[in-house]
Amino acid sequence: MSLTTKTETTTEVFQAAAIEAALRDALIYNVQDQATLYGAKLPESLTDVSKQSVSIDSLIVVEILCAVEPLVGSELPQKLVKEGGYDSVDQAVEHLMPKIEKVWQKSKKGKAKA
Repeated sequence: MSLTTKTETTTEVFQAAAIEAALRDALIYNVQDQATLYGAKLPESLTDVSKQSVSIDSLIVVEILCAVEPLVGSELPQKLVKEGGYDSVDQAVEHLMPKIEKVWQKSKKGKAKA
């Protein structure tokens, strides 16, 4: 009688859609909040708000990254954020998503070696 053992391998997948949605939602909320505070008018469509030329402070984006960290599963360094901030939600998302994925990939490689 021979025994065979079955090993399971689980491959974690970068949850790009969930991370992008959380990042985009937090950024849009901030833009809407700032518009309300300063009496600025924004488009009604969230897609149009994402494209709207607005100033998004880099410190706000650093705070938003902290809120996304649980989805990424690791700490996101402040250096991911462009110094001086962003000119739109879309610009911030396009700049940050590849950097967030690199951090995620690096953290997974580190765990695989451990």
